[in-house]
Amino acid sequence: MLPIDPSLSIADFDYELPEELIAQTPPATRTDSRLLLLEADGGLQDLRFSALPDLLQPGDLLIFNDTKVIKARLYGQKDSGGRVEALIERILEPTRALAHVRASKSPRPGTTLIFDGEVRCQVTARHEDLFELQFEADILPLLDRHGNLPLPPYIKHNADQEDETRYQTVYARHPGAVAAPTAGLHFDQALMQHLQDKRIDTAWVTLHVGAGTFQPVRVDKISEHIMHAEWYTVPQETVDAIAAARSRGARVIAVGTTSVRALESAAQQAGTVDDLRCPRAHSADTQLFITPGYEFRVIDGLITNFHLPQSTLLMLVSALTGRERMHRAYRHAIEQRYRFFSYGDAMFITPR
Repeated sequence: MLPIDPSLSIADFDYELPEELIAQTPPATRTDSRLLLLEADGGLQDLRFSALPDLLQPGDLLIFNDTKVIKARLYGQKDSGGRVEALIERILEPTRALAHVRASKSPRPGTTLIFDGEVRCQVTARHEDLFELQFEADILPLLDRHGNLPLPPYIKHNADQEDETRYQTVYARHPGAVAAPTAGLHFDQALMQHLQDKRIDTAWVTLHVGAGTFQPVRVDKISEHIMHAEWYTVPQETVDAIAAARSRGARVIAVGTTSVRALESAAQQAGTVDDLRCPRAHSADTQLFITPGYEFRVIDGLITNFHLPQSTLLMLVSALTGRERMHRAYRHAIEQRYRFFSYGDAMFITPR
């Protein structure tokens, strides 16, 4: 992996976005969203997401992130009476988790927190910005009953029943994310069937998206940024599917930046790049930070949403498109009134 270019600054990934283009609700149906095609020759096409199968060839391989968003936000109080809010970042064991905790005064180890009047846990340790919480019962069932869906901070309404359906991919199956892999929100069952009918192959990775995905880069030189960690797994079945795609000359296309991070992180475990450019089956934490100059080892294309200014996700996209191509695409999207961020529209990036 190449070192991060020390000349790159946060300003290189900034752009002005009118606030009214930040999508606050999903479209009427998942495939109603728009799709901006970034062609290999630099051209741009304005399409509908439902046109995606026509842009793919039989044998192409789409790789999806099948993580499932959990109701990770809890409201309650300390045993002393002060109000508290917790956002579960990661479940370590059935009854133990790491969480972001907001309170007028940070709770110390030994403090008991009571959520929704009946869910009790104890603060057992602090690890920098995260608090370790020990619950009295298994966490996932408690969150299902008492938790709230953690919508991104730029969505200004509280999560409702529609959000519980639409801020989740139709293929989600492994609980653990606190944010959706939003490129996948555009796919419905009919589109998945259409892809299958056209003999577009699919494979799966799991990366549990953490709250760090929304945290700003707080340094001017991005080479000084410390990437947040997220847990991922790339199964052997997916490695085999990539090898098969390579052997027949087909493209490997990631659905979402989280799929990219999982695949490219697993590729770092493979050692020497072989002719098939395949990752190794692997499960671990990843802090892979993909910026311009990165040499992609697995993917040939990317389906992704439009990302926040100065975000690590925008830097990843720029690594694939080049910064000038990225900025031109974003200017076009703003001029054409595309909808941005989690509930917004999508891009299909083909390699330069």
